Amino acid sequence: MENKNIIIIAVAIVAIVAIAGVIFATGMLNGNNNKESTQFKTDFMEGSFVGQASPVNNSEQYMHSYVDKVHNITYNVTTVDNSSELMEIYGLQGITNPDERTFNGNDWNIYFTQAMANNETNYTEENIMNIVICESQGKNQGYLVYVIFDGKSDIDHVNSIFGQGYIEFVEPLLKTITLKESQDVPKVNEEFGLSEEAFAEQLNLIRQYQAGNVSEE
Repeated sequence: MENKNIIIIAVAIVAIVAIAGVIFATGMLNGNNNKESTQFKTDFMEGSFVGQASPVNNSEQYMHSYVDKVHNITYNVTTVDNSSELMEIYGLQGITNPDERTFNGNDWNIYFTQAMANNETNYTEENIMNIVICESQGKNQGYLVYVIFDGKSDIDHVNSIFGQGYIEFVEPLLKTITLKESQDVPKVNEEFGLSEEAFAEQLNLIRQYQAGNVSEE
């Protein structure tokens, strides 16, 4: 029964990553011009993207998306009450050992992962999204920046802090970000449709699983 619950959480993670990549827009590739920047401002975070990034799907108060059509990059910025717990759940998919950096007074954990675009099953380079997840847990809330490089992006694939995407797009963004404290931010347990007690139980199971303490029942 415990294993079944863990599988349910893992499926939910796949859904979250899929949602993060659904908003991609296409455009002509005009080469890499990092001189321009686009400012953004939300109730919980503000800063500047490298290049031109236009807002899309911004009807939610605590979830905003921006698309760079030139380089096929999507930025999702969001906040929850405990982003550290969310990253523990992401750990079920092997997202571990983040790079730790401090920019503009904010401590960031930086993760690198990949996902298939738009539920594709054909494993090709163009169908693979390279995703950088930047997470910062404050005293009362956590912050997340997802930088999603489409397989058609003209930016070299990102898999570490030494990649072109990180050096030219992610790090410059983090250096400009100011985090703001908010009221009534979304709770991680609500994102998964669970009560606080049920979520705590699931998180405990995940921690046991990660530690290798899984029953065979």
